[in-house]
Amino acid sequence: MSSQIEEILDIVAQKALIDRSKLTPEMKLADLNVSSLDMVEVIFALEDKFSVQLPFNANAPADSLRTVGDVIALVEKQLNGKQ
Repeated sequence: MSSQIEEILDIVAQKALIDRSKLTPEMKLADLNVSSLDMVEVIFALEDKFSVQLPFNANAPADSLRTVGDVIALVEKQLNGKQ
């Protein structure tokens, strides 16, 4: 895995209070019991870390963010758009 993906996983684990060693891109956020508040904190931390704006609305269903891999893909998409 790239260091960028590792950093994303570290942030998800830290903000959602999940054991980092258990995280894989295939894991569903719902199965990890990531609350909407945890997700907001994850998004803010990712935006700060990578200096991007992530299209996320905490008041709307996050259908596009079902797995840890979806979070990774969202960050990577925004980073690729900055280049």
